[in-house]
Amino acid sequence: MLQIEKLSGGYGDKKIVDRISFGVEKGRMLGILGPNGSGKSTLMKLISGVLEPTAGVVRIDGKPVGDFPAKELARKMAVLPQLHAHAFSHTVRETVSLGRYPHQSGWFSSWSEEDEAAVQEAMKLMDISHYESTLLEEMSGGEQQRVFVAQALAQNAAVLLLDEPTNHLDINHQKELLDTIKKQAIEKELTVISIFHDINLASMYCDELLLMDEGNIVRIGEPHEVVRTHDVESVYQTRVSNHPHPELPKPQITLLPGVRRKPAGQRVRAEDFLVTPEFVAYQSQLPLKTVSSAVVNAGSGWFRNFLNRRVDASYNIDNSFEEMVDYIEDSGLKATDTVAMMTAVRTEHAIVREYASGFGSIVVAVTAGVGNGVDVSQAVAREQRVGTINTWIMVNGILSDEAFIQAMITATEAKTKALQHEEVIDPLTGTIATGTSTDSCLVAATQQGEALPYAGPITEVGKLIGTGVFECTVEAIHLYREAKKA
Repeated sequence: MLQIEKLSGGYGDKKIVDRISFGVEKGRMLGILGPNGSGKSTLMKLISGVLEPTAGVVRIDGKPVGDFPAKELARKMAVLPQLHAHAFSHTVRETVSLGRYPHQSGWFSSWSEEDEAAVQEAMKLMDISHYESTLLEEMSGGEQQRVFVAQALAQNAAVLLLDEPTNHLDINHQKELLDTIKKQAIEKELTVISIFHDINLASMYCDELLLMDEGNIVRIGEPHEVVRTHDVESVYQTRVSNHPHPELPKPQITLLPGVRRKPAGQRVRAEDFLVTPEFVAYQSQLPLKTVSSAVVNAGSGWFRNFLNRRVDASYNIDNSFEEMVDYIEDSGLKATDTVAMMTAVRTEHAIVREYASGFGSIVVAVTAGVGNGVDVSQAVAREQRVGTINTWIMVNGILSDEAFIQAMITATEAKTKALQHEEVIDPLTGTIATGTSTDSCLVAATQQGEALPYAGPITEVGKLIGTGVFECTVEAIHLYREAKKA
């Protein structure tokens, strides 16, 4: 374990780090964050002994680092500084082998099988074995960085101090390097402390983070305790948005620009929708922020094109996603900029209406096929039967993330009420249907105009969504039933 107690220090009379205390257990990885000049590198130099602290102590397994002889300390602690110019020319193997110096009784006079195995393993871990005889000066900055990480790993120290280890590396080598370090920390119970400029990388790989500013700890703890919008904005003096990683329970941040292009005053209007026997489409001048359960580009994102395509009731394609992408591209649109869904309903029967209120307006578009209605409370006892109610809600306003979710809930409740009002029956259970097996919903917003933090039925926008979806769904069901009779 590494323990730092009330550590202070700097350069000359200038104190950079002031009374910092924290600890890192074996097998754990701590990331140090902070803006330029916050004291990150100075703290690392104080921990490693490069700088003499003016106060406080650093302990390894309870023993002050100052009590270790130099070679013994090097066997306990390996340090990777920032990439630097080299006074001497060495091959990759020679450079990595320097990591074994603390284990020698003299300069390589006692080279052992253990030393050789450590060097070979370190080069393999950093994928540089094929550079073994290459001179460092002939390598790129990223390749040199991997060599020095291998040197630190070859040292086989219990504590590993890294100053921006991903510097000069492309994103794949950043991932591979941090994957390796994390794996070594877990398997060999290393104590790892690393400085990061990239907050997202630090959050992904570190067990704990330490956020510094002006030589002090602003916050320390698990990533979700440290990577908080207010703290990051305050320390880095920049606007950010905080969101979860798609695969890990770790926070990630997105930088928000300080200079933004003036909005073009765009408004979604019902008359701009194109309704044909083949599809319902809307093309936006500017991308709309969107959440949907579409076939193509489901989830959240920013899109210009919106497509509800009619397919035959017998449509049966193994990969409907790829087939839909081909359809989009063949239509002259970009699949990356299009949200697309399917329906077996005649799309010329789509209902598109605009609803206005004090904040602005919304446009609701619905296609409804209810021949195979489903009572969701009885769905567990049935086989899937295709049927589709596709619902679009496009808002002329600024929706918060919470409002997007509430808009989906409000729209779903209104759709269910419409099915109850029209007495749509689940043909297999004889009970009132709540929807169909393959319903889809889309909420999009211009993100211009009035801010709308909520979209439940108590809000103005929620009231419009409830009324609009109910009315449009009822009318769409009427058209569907009339078409079935014809």
